[in-house]
Amino acid sequence: MRYFYVIYSVTTFVALFLLFFPLFILFSFFGAWGRKAIWRIIQVWSYIWFFIIAIPVRKVYLQKPDRKKQYVVVGNHWSYLDTAMIFRAIPFYARPLAKYELTRIPLFGFLYKAMAVVVDRDSAESKLKSLHLLKHTIETEKTSVFIFPEGTFNETGSPLKSFYDGAFRIALQTQTPILPVIFPDTIKRWHYSGFWQWSPGISRAVFLPEISVKGMKTEDLELLKEQVYKAMWQALLETD
Repeated sequence: MRYFYVIYSVTTFVALFLLFFPLFILFSFFGAWGRKAIWRIIQVWSYIWFFIIAIPVRKVYLQKPDRKKQYVVVGNHWSYLDTAMIFRAIPFYARPLAKYELTRIPLFGFLYKAMAVVVDRDSAESKLKSLHLLKHTIETEKTSVFIFPEGTFNETGSPLKSFYDGAFRIALQTQTPILPVIFPDTIKRWHYSGFWQWSPGISRAVFLPEISVKGMKTEDLELLKEQVYKAMWQALLETD
């Protein structure tokens, strides 16, 4: 039954993607406005897909985010399902940071290039450019961004692995509050250890209280990073 479920889930994912793909192409020509339109389409796609594969998403608000504000949204990362959860759970547009490797996937890579800020983590130049683009998004498009500060999957067995500086540097430079979000169940729904490790069930998105950076400077980066890390670590322990 597990194999049947995985094949069914992947097939429906691809079918919905192909259904919406002409719209992705159309809106990719409209810059920042087009990215927001694509975000809404992906939201519709994610609502349908999570429903038909029997993974109901439950949003838990320890503090409701203000949709009128901009945030640097950060989340934990230990499943392929985390990316889909961004669009299903975040209630406002947030331009995500995505791995360069995903752009190599036929058709799907086109969507990533149109929607996300792409980074090659093996290239210092690419990292610098991606941070500049995320900062530019906040300052000129007046929208939020989404970053997995762990960078890659957390396979340590601990709630979190160490954070990179990028998300916190951007928050400080733009004076944008941090919004931590945890996905405590995605590892149970699709374990990083194997393609066939899928299972239906509830997947929660827990929104933690926003963390202000007002008055903080670049030299406070480590302090801010530690504050966010501790908040997310504790939340993951409490929601296990």
